[in-house]
Amino acid sequence: MTLPHAQARLDKLRGILRRAQYDCVALTPAANFFYLIGVPFEIGSRPIVLLITPDSTPALIIPTLELPRLEGREPFPLRYFCYSDAEGYESAFAAACEALALSGKRIGVEGMKLRFAEGEALARYAPNSRMQSAEDTLQWLRIHKTAEEIAHMRRAISISEAALAEIVPQVRIGMSERHIARLLSDALYAHGAESLSFEPLVLSGANTAQPHGTVTDRTIREGDLLLFDFGAKVNGYAADITRTFVIGAPSPEIERIYETVLAANQAGIAAAKAGAPCQAVDAAARQTIAQAGYGEYFIHRTGHGLGLDIHEPPYLREGNGQLLETGMTFTVEPGIYITGLGGVRIEDDVLITDDGAEVLTRFPKALQSIGG
Repeated sequence: MTLPHAQARLDKLRGILRRAQYDCVALTPAANFFYLIGVPFEIGSRPIVLLITPDSTPALIIPTLELPRLEGREPFPLRYFCYSDAEGYESAFAAACEALALSGKRIGVEGMKLRFAEGEALARYAPNSRMQSAEDTLQWLRIHKTAEEIAHMRRAISISEAALAEIVPQVRIGMSERHIARLLSDALYAHGAESLSFEPLVLSGANTAQPHGTVTDRTIREGDLLLFDFGAKVNGYAADITRTFVIGAPSPEIERIYETVLAANQAGIAAAKAGAPCQAVDAAARQTIAQAGYGEYFIHRTGHGLGLDIHEPPYLREGNGQLLETGMTFTVEPGIYITGLGGVRIEDDVLITDDGAEVLTRFPKALQSIGG
């Protein structure tokens, strides 16, 4: 990340903080942290916290042993507050909070990401401060994707689809979910994935009725549904794709369920455009499934934002009146899940453009019989 590019991101965040009247934001290693710093760090037993105010040089609380990963690669000027294992992190928090004069200030945090230990240390060394979840405010930092970010996502999707295309012909009756998931994971890396969006989810038979099930040693059989939910990452940007297949010939009910989900997927995409509320996309998909008599079996939102995080704003769900805008990227993934029978989900990655919605995923969506 070039310095002007990084500085523009920092300036954007500072503008967001000023408008929302935050004196500081505390970020831990996650998507927003990476978006600004450009070097991947992991949440571990040694706290790492980036403190950004509207005007001061950002402060980074970091273990001394992690410093070489960033020193000399700073995207913009940083003040380091380092600590050793022997010292512990308390002194670094104390020094950083004092340097930024955070006592009595309003501090925004990522409420779903900041851990108790880090929050407690901030509260202790910034007495009388007010910590508040700033996730609704911080969404505006990354919600509109640039051409460069979209290019990374296109590449991640292309890698993902190439991997699936390689694996599907290899599927045979008697193979286990775990075996197929491993083949898919290996194929993703072979085609150029830098990392995985998450461990590939491969579910078969009745297991497909669990939207976020667990890969098992169950072996696939004639007539099974076989669901793949997976994605590659490129430069931190994720693909998130789901396709569902049938092993051998589908039953009439499976065919009807599949065609209903496909129609819901298409209806949701058709409703997606700049100026449309997120809930309108959800309603279009949900109504299609309800009209077919399967409404009670669609048990999650229609989609979620996608980028550096697998799940990020905007969320396509009932009750969300947020308007879609050009540059937003998200999934459209309706599903029907019937306990004892199985489930079908079809998930595409979508970009809002000035002209409507572009479906970034290209893998065929017509019902395919495989495993023969």
